Amino acid sequence: MSGLILGLLVMGGLGLLLSLILVMAYIKLNVPPNPLEEKLRKILPGANCGGCGFPGCDAYAESLAKGESPPDLCPVGGPSLAQEIAKIIGKEAGEVKKMIAVSTCKGGDNYCSRSFEYRGITTCRAAHVSGGGGKDCVYGCLGYGDCEEACPFNAITMSEYRIPIVDPEKCTGCGICVEVCPRDVMQLIPADKAVYLACRSLEKGVAVKNICKVGCFACGICVRVCPYDALKMEGNIPVMDFDKCTDCGICVAKCPTDSYIDRIPERPKAVIGDRCKGHGECVKVCQFKAIEGEPGQKHRVIPEKCIGCGECEKVCPEKAITMEGGIPLIVPGDKSIAV
Repeated sequence: MSGLILGLLVMGGLGLLLSLILVMAYIKLNVPPNPLEEKLRKILPGANCGGCGFPGCDAYAESLAKGESPPDLCPVGGPSLAQEIAKIIGKEAGEVKKMIAVSTCKGGDNYCSRSFEYRGITTCRAAHVSGGGGKDCVYGCLGYGDCEEACPFNAITMSEYRIPIVDPEKCTGCGICVEVCPRDVMQLIPADKAVYLACRSLEKGVAVKNICKVGCFACGICVRVCPYDALKMEGNIPVMDFDKCTDCGICVAKCPTDSYIDRIPERPKAVIGDRCKGHGECVKVCQFKAIEGEPGQKHRVIPEKCIGCGECEKVCPEKAITMEGGIPLIVPGDKSIAV
């Protein structure tokens, strides 16, 4: 019994001694917090989503305080936070574009065929390496919701046809869904852009038509009709230059397979006022024959043919055309983006 008590005393004393050593080491080696880093930590959102390229907000704050990172890396805070960070660290924020995640695939179970029913682990990544999950399009969304599961902001839900639906009010553009998607279906686009191609297929012709009703089969019509040279064919797929695109929506209306998405809820219609002198410039640019009239006389718009692209308004020398009605695209945290 005495040996047991002695052992306990020795172990207790040793533990106390080690504790004192650790406390002294902490006091001696402890680095006082950087006031600048602490200030930056307070204004960062604390989402720890990794969208900035760092493991979390603390790591980004540390890098900012050391002058190693620019102030515009946080997608959650957006432009306003970038300006605030820039003011604190004394750097220029530059132009910051708010981004939003979108699904570049419309081929859900209602449009795209499946050759077999996948019964393995119900994740997109597992299905992708297990025969493609039964989906006949090897480029399309598999529909098992890896993006939904990974989104830290609950901004993604899966539709009844197994296609991701992004809530623009919740999406911060962090890019986590883009990283986890094995098919590269989830993509980031500028939040103020309304039009984009919702297809990733690199096949063309009947190879697409036979498996998906809304798949792009590389006909090139959208490239030819774009007034701004914003589309280029690359590997059997039209690639959009968002800096050139004006969201006119002509590619959407001309696409024979309905492969494009238009985020504008309802486009306006052109209206020709009394100032019209019948120059006919509007007739020349309208690709939908939605304007008619004799030269020198007031022209009129055929509403059922007008898609609301606004090209006629831009070329009217008398400024007699206005775009009226419709529901504009609303960018979260920003003003309405009208066509």
